[in-house]
Amino acid sequence: QVQLVESGGGLVQAGDSLRLSCAVSGRTFSTYNMGWFRQAPGKEREFVARTGWSGGSTSYADSVKGRFTISRDNAKNTVYLQMNSLKPEDTAVYYCATNIKGTTGLGSWGQGTQVTVSS
Repeated sequence: QVQLVESGGGLVQAGDSLRLSCAVSGRTFSTYNMGWFRQAPGKEREFVARTGWSGGSTSYADSVKGRFTISRDNAKNTVYLQMNSLKPEDTAVYYCATNIKGTTGLGSWGQGTQVTVSS
């Protein structure tokens, strides 16, 4: 069974940067496309970004385009989300997931990491 563990969240100020990591167990990591999602208090979970198995194909939600970058290191079984120019509206619990179809995660999910951006 695939397990995902997110890390790197925290409390930052508007304009700061954070890098989230998602470590994935299992030998087949390099075959998965991977994605990041987030859920703010009182809101539904939403798609943030996804990357193909090689990292060469990426897609982003309009709200983060130009500020966030998704990447992966298949040798380390890890996917990253570099978040720059953070805004208070980026405050949410961030989750990584496997097997992304469009903007939906169809596979396994991590437990989430909290990102809080103060104004």
